[in-house]
Amino acid sequence: MTGRVGPRVALAGAILALVTGVVGLVVSLLLNVFVFDEFDAYGEVPIPGSARLHLPAGEATISFHTAVPGGVSGGFPVPALQLGITPPDGAPDPVVTESVGTTTSVNSDVRIRLWTVQIAEDGVYDVAVRGEVAGYINPQLAFGRDDSPWWLVWAFGGLIAAGVVSLVLAILWRLRSPRAVQNVAAPVSLDEPTWPGPVPPPVHSYEPTDTDVRLEQLKTLAALRESGALTDAEFEAEKRRILRS
Repeated sequence: MTGRVGPRVALAGAILALVTGVVGLVVSLLLNVFVFDEFDAYGEVPIPGSARLHLPAGEATISFHTAVPGGVSGGFPVPALQLGITPPDGAPDPVVTESVGTTTSVNSDVRIRLWTVQIAEDGVYDVAVRGEVAGYINPQLAFGRDDSPWWLVWAFGGLIAAGVVSLVLAILWRLRSPRAVQNVAAPVSLDEPTWPGPVPPPVHSYEPTDTDVRLEQLKTLAALRESGALTDAEFEAEKRRILRS
């Protein structure tokens, strides 16, 4: 591609990639938070309190869940909690790992992931939770799963970065590309114009007669006399000479 077409195509492609990346990133984040993150899929345990929960084999998330009027806009304080999980007879103990996540607030509903737990065997587990939760509204410990495809977030983030770089390069290319050649007007001819039709008959020039010549000479003499360049005697002499010629 030459001229200005290449930079225009590159600029349009960069803008399209940037817009697609931003929209995709926002949509993927919303889906991860509201659709794929089933934080309470296996049930909740009141704090303080205990409950029996059916937990499938695999990884589960454990989140602190409470209500905050008006929601939160930043960090959220989590009380110190003590967690105990008793497996069914014959099953190995679950492996609990600290994994603090980000705070998610939807209206007055607030949650934050605290741990992940590896369940070796499907079954009903006894869960007990203790902690000082004075001041919290209906605090609970939620057990669930997070199936969020976070690779989509990274993919769209990479697309945004690529779009920004492409946009900068496309702008530089457009600035350095040669300008489009402007149409040059037809040259103006300084030659005598040609007659578009048949050649007209020649125009005869006017030739003054002897009488006309004498009249002009007499007018010139009269003007010279009036200006003082000729005396009356010189005027009369020249006048007679002209009339005799």
